Amino acid sequence: MQQAAATNHSLFPTLPPEFLPLALYTLAATVLIGVLLLAAWWLGAKTTNRNKELPYESGVIPTGSARLAYPVPFYLIAIFFIVFDVEAAFIFAWATAWRELGLAGLVHITFFIVILLLGLVWLWIKGGLDWGPSRERRGHGRG
Repeated sequence: MQQAAATNHSLFPTLPPEFLPLALYTLAATVLIGVLLLAAWWLGAKTTNRNKELPYESGVIPTGSARLAYPVPFYLIAIFFIVFDVEAAFIFAWATAWRELGLAGLVHITFFIVILLLGLVWLWIKGGLDWGPSRERRGHGRG
């Protein structure tokens, strides 16, 4: 009885046999990644010069700097897209299961949409949806 209890507390518990293919796949993927990295290092070019360090431009001689500052509205659009895309995913998930969720699900999604609309109204009031220059937003255009 004590011997059986001692085997249950081993450092490496026995896994079900269904995990064997997953373990083999993980091992094979890890070995493949290592082999490919080693081959790239071994077969890759060892010399460096200015032309090899330049980005490939399809034969066009690069002019200027590749380091450009993106305008802030670009980041705002990207963030708004991510936020509204995630919200759409939640609403789509609710829409696929609305019959099973019943009235409680309807109340939850209504609350969710109201919070989203309040955030959108706040964003609109704060000027987050105005894309033009600040003078045009305030109505102080030239002329």
